Amino acid sequence: MNTNGSQSKLEIPIGNSISKIQFAPHSNNLLISSWDTCLRLYDFDASVLRLESPSEFALLDCCFTDEDTVAFAAASDGFIRRYDLHSGIVDQVGNHDDIATCIGYSNETCLLITSGFDNKLLSWDVRTKKASSLSRSLDEEIESMSVSGFKVIVAIGASAHVFDLRNFDKPTLSMEPCSGTQLRCVSSIPYAEGFAAGSVDGRVALHVSNSSNLNDIGYAFRYHPKSKDGRHHLVSVNDIAFSPLVSGSFVTGNDEGYVSIWDARSTKRLIEFPKYSNRIASLSYNHSGQLLAVASSHTFREAKEKRVEPPQVFIHKVDDIDFGTSSG
Repeated sequence: MNTNGSQSKLEIPIGNSISKIQFAPHSNNLLISSWDTCLRLYDFDASVLRLESPSEFALLDCCFTDEDTVAFAAASDGFIRRYDLHSGIVDQVGNHDDIATCIGYSNETCLLITSGFDNKLLSWDVRTKKASSLSRSLDEEIESMSVSGFKVIVAIGASAHVFDLRNFDKPTLSMEPCSGTQLRCVSSIPYAEGFAAGSVDGRVALHVSNSSNLNDIGYAFRYHPKSKDGRHHLVSVNDIAFSPLVSGSFVTGNDEGYVSIWDARSTKRLIEFPKYSNRIASLSYNHSGQLLAVASSHTFREAKEKRVEPPQVFIHKVDDIDFGTSSG
């Protein structure tokens, strides 16, 4: 077995920072949104770019619905747009009063959830011809958002808030998973009532609601990437994704360009991939958990961010990784 799995680099020229990558629900088609205004759909099985849809505004996030043929994107002009990935037709769903930043879709409710710099969390019913929205105003901007089932987890400052889409009035849970440290990303746990959060100082926190004994399980640990000088540098964890193939396994990507796969129960690092030349902007497993997509890209998080290489997307075949090998 191969410790790091086989890797493919997608030969797609992307003109500016990658904001999000996401595999389709039922295929190996990969959706890519970018600050170069383009939404792209790449067919990994056929090694071909199926769609490249440019616009006038930077795309800050994207998502699929429960179908492989429909996608949505959030743009810097505040508008939420629907993409028919077969025909290439683009429609406007609605808009925020400022830059639209995060987007996600709930299969269970058929609701599209979006956030923006207007400090609003919006819920759109995309089944109607004219999408309607429910609005919730928040105190600050949402840094990250994750939608799964009936739950929406948002990161605001150092706090994570969980909303139930069936009762959108107030959060069902609010907490500071990384002990007061600003959060960079949140990710729903697909097989449990809970979430993971990554902070700006390299911490990863997991919170699981255990309804069987009414006790919640939560812990945090620091992610110490390797470095050339042998020291541990605390850098932002930019994205977290849970494996559909190996229960209790998740992957993190950080600002130093490291991607690591972890065991959630032991907080042991199972695999650390060789360092990428850019920050890790986004991660995504395919529906079977056999493929892991990695977006290596500058992120516009820092004003003086050094751009080492153009944005690139890599795909690892992780089903042939020997998880018995640990990189400590």
